[in-house]
Amino acid sequence: MDTLGPEEARRRLAALAGGTTPDAALALFDPLPPVAVEDLLGRWRGTGVPTGHPFDGLLEVLGWYGKRMVTPDVVHPLVFRGAGGRLVAITPTWLPLRAALRLAPVVPRALAGPVFALVRPLVTTSRPQARLREVTYRGVPSGAMVYDRLPVVDAFRRVDDETVLGVMDMRWQPQPYVFALRRERDASG
Repeated sequence: MDTLGPEEARRRLAALAGGTTPDAALALFDPLPPVAVEDLLGRWRGTGVPTGHPFDGLLEVLGWYGKRMVTPDVVHPLVFRGAGGRLVAITPTWLPLRAALRLAPVVPRALAGPVFALVRPLVTTSRPQARLREVTYRGVPSGAMVYDRLPVVDAFRRVDDETVLGVMDMRWQPQPYVFALRRERDASG
């Protein structure tokens, strides 16, 4: 399969921003070139790609900022805006992800943010919660984030030097959650 160049990849990713299907998102993901683990290091700003997944828009309502990858073994998979706008990493192990998948369609989003703001200090951590490794996903070896205590892998492909497309593969959820990460060059990780 031919890989997409950066200009075409950016154009196709922008076209998905208003909403798409899981198949269309994966049709963009699959021909993207792999990304090396070392190229994932840094601080990344995240945005969901709406595909009809229960998490669509939920992370943003909760104040999701993105991910911080300091070294291959020191990775913070979920970084949120905390009090005063300060960035904080949270422990995904303490979040009821399975319950969130079931409840996301029925819980009002306006309620989710304030409730999470109350819980966030209890799940904030300075300890890494994931590692970066090369993983073969959908037939292509590429950099991926392997969560330490959850059956979750975020597989990444390169859109351009500053952007990657991610697919969160969760054992208990057949549909992947799709998101984009944009590097913050002025951040030290």
